[in-house]
Amino acid sequence: MKGYKAPDLNASRLRKPVKRILSKEFFKDFREKHPELSSLDDSTIKKIVYTFNENIWKQVIENRDGVELPENLGYVFIGTCDFNKDTNINYGLSVKHSQEIKNRNLESDSKLAKIFYTNYQTKYKFANRELWGFQAIRQFKRSVAAEYPKAWQKYIAVDSYKKVSEMFGKEMRKLSAKKMQKNILELYDEFEFN
Repeated sequence: MKGYKAPDLNASRLRKPVKRILSKEFFKDFREKHPELSSLDDSTIKKIVYTFNENIWKQVIENRDGVELPENLGYVFIGTCDFNKDTNINYGLSVKHSQEIKNRNLESDSKLAKIFYTNYQTKYKFANRELWGFQAIRQFKRSVAAEYPKAWQKYIAVDSYKKVSEMFGKEMRKLSAKKMQKNILELYDEFEFN
């Protein structure tokens, strides 16, 4: 085991400036665009947005195949990845024992969960899509961390050497083929002669 030096918690910090989406400009533009909803106050609009987002990330955790975001913005899903032997340090225990201690994830057979966002399907083509990213909020990350050890086998296994877009496209083609086959069988009527 290597020794571990605790970080200086009183050292100066470099903080990135935060750009909030739900700003005064957003509320002003929203009311101009939707005058019929101008009676809603800012806190109600925030509550609606937060509730919608929470419902989306809960569905991502619940569904193996993830969730397609509205307006064809992309797809979010949870993938099972192999344990990274180099960088998975348990900082709390390392500081406590002054030794570098790594997480082992014994409940999930040394696998770990990652939240993936992809917009590389053909139907997700929109301007500057390469610049888009996804950053999960703390509640989403903590919920994934709590639920993943209970049912880690149900999530899609992601290889570290393959592109997520290739794997994702292959899985979605399989699902759409199954749906098409099911629809054809439901519409088939052996007594109709046309």
